Amino acid sequence: MSRALLDLVLPRLAQRLNRHLRRYRAGELDESQFSHKFESLLQQQHAWLANRGVDEVEAALAIHAAVIVLSAPGLQAESHEQALPLEMVEFQAVRAAASDISQNYNVGERWATRRLSTLVACYTD
Repeated sequence: MSRALLDLVLPRLAQRLNRHLRRYRAGELDESQFSHKFESLLQQQHAWLANRGVDEVEAALAIHAAVIVLSAPGLQAESHEQALPLEMVEFQAVRAAASDISQNYNVGERWATRRLSTLVACYTD
């Protein structure tokens, strides 16, 4: 998968996720509603990519990588709270995403970890 696919997914996901986060912070959504909206958003993004002919594994990789990239502020806060290097916290997120992809798409977890790490690294400082 190329960075171009992630470049396509990031703005779409960021815009919609930001809208849900604003509603959550304003008290318009509770945690359960926010989680449901977030899950629905991810499924919509996956369907959108599939409708454009993107392989389902590539779509899952792009979406998971985008979520990790968009989670950077939260990962930084977690890094600070746990007194761990950001890279360790970020790698934990990558491994969790790779495990999910491995289980749901019958691909190797190490392979998914490498692919996600490469994509996420394109967007980190």
